Amino acid sequence: MSESFSLEAVVRPNILALKPYRCARDDYSSGILLDANENSLGSAVTGDYVSVAQAQALNRYPDPLHVQVKDRLVKLRNLPGPDHVFLGVGSDEVIDLLVRIFCVPGKDKILITPPTYGMYGVTAQINDVGVVKVPLTVTEPMFQLNTAQILETTRQDPTIKMIFVCSPGNPTGTLIDPDAIRHLLQSLDAFRGIVVVDEAYIDFVASDRGESVASWVTQYPNLVVLQTMSKSFGLAGIRLGLGIAQPAIIQLMNNTKAPYNVGTPTAAIALAALTDEGIAKMQSSAVQLRAQRDLLLKELPKITGVGELVGTHDANFVLCRILAKDGSGEPSSERAHAVYERMAQQCGLVVRFRGNEPGCAGCLRITVGTPEENQKLLLLLAQTLEQL
Repeated sequence: MSESFSLEAVVRPNILALKPYRCARDDYSSGILLDANENSLGSAVTGDYVSVAQAQALNRYPDPLHVQVKDRLVKLRNLPGPDHVFLGVGSDEVIDLLVRIFCVPGKDKILITPPTYGMYGVTAQINDVGVVKVPLTVTEPMFQLNTAQILETTRQDPTIKMIFVCSPGNPTGTLIDPDAIRHLLQSLDAFRGIVVVDEAYIDFVASDRGESVASWVTQYPNLVVLQTMSKSFGLAGIRLGLGIAQPAIIQLMNNTKAPYNVGTPTAAIALAALTDEGIAKMQSSAVQLRAQRDLLLKELPKITGVGELVGTHDANFVLCRILAKDGSGEPSSERAHAVYERMAQQCGLVVRFRGNEPGCAGCLRITVGTPEENQKLLLLLAQTLEQL
């Protein structure tokens, strides 16, 4: 009698146990989409960017390094040169490469600060790397690094090789105090690994609130900064992320990546967005989205059933609490989830439920939409809360 094949016996145990990253788009992919923090005003590319991409020699493999794209990013981000920039298939590829480069599977760990971007933990588990959690503060100042606890944790556990910091945070929308980041970078007696600062939303930060730490890479060999073309540039569909670090780390990433990871059409569209005209369009849309964000911050609290607007609102979304129906004034994750489902299923408006994360009880994360989308959101949210 022949034995049957068992897939479970072949798959790595950490993959079998994996809880994959899920987003609202897995359940709802049509309607007014205010769930994924995309740029609702469109891309920064001027002209016919489809023609830009199609004009390339697609019968040839792409440039392995795309130095022209890097040169324009160097100018935009005030960096020393293209040898400080790595281009990846979204920031997710950069995260995966960093984990594979610096962490030994089954031995090393990363440290994350929930509530935070889910792919740090998912990527670690895929690579059989442990995850240590030190939550952000949930009292004032809210959603900031608990640097003392982080450094005590890394001091006690030398297998922690990387700390991931999301600034502005996702889902918190809160810019991390740069002094706290600098403290981590300088505390080599407690942590000698890599500090990764994910700045996906940095262009939505008002100038009086703070700025990128990307230029710090010239000072700190243990710093990697992540940025993306998906958010402020409105190019989520081309999947282009970047890592910024000293050349030694960039070289390791280039050595480890697939030979032609970023395709020719992606690079061509990125070049079109990184012209002076494209950058001006990006900056203009960021100003408009900040204005619409301010409108939501003003109007959402007027809706019965909406409670605290959480965080410091430094990204292109807002995080708001939904209150219990009983009038107690307490946040209700159950009601928030019901609102999320009702609006998606019956109203065609998709936001993101984040009520299961630390400090986010009862929270919905709402991407700032166009003026028309935001007015629709305010109306539908008020109607839905009356019904639930």
